[in-house]
Amino acid sequence: MMGLDIRIPVGSMFALLGALLAGYGLFDGTALSQRSLGINIDLWWGAIMFAFGALMLSLAWRARGRTPARGD
Repeated sequence: MMGLDIRIPVGSMFALLGALLAGYGLFDGTALSQRSLGINIDLWWGAIMFAFGALMLSLAWRARGRTPARGD
């Protein structure tokens, strides 16, 4: 087995982009949120993307601690 877990790069990408998007939503002016019914879309979707990335990374690190059972 090669030991490549796709959850690590996917989780890292979503966590990084989610943090950037949430940070932009925090420090952005209110002009954009006024057009979207007063909801700060960047902040909410950044938080959702970050949570998904954190979930993927935690699942990958949890699986890394287990040793695969061999069928021999």
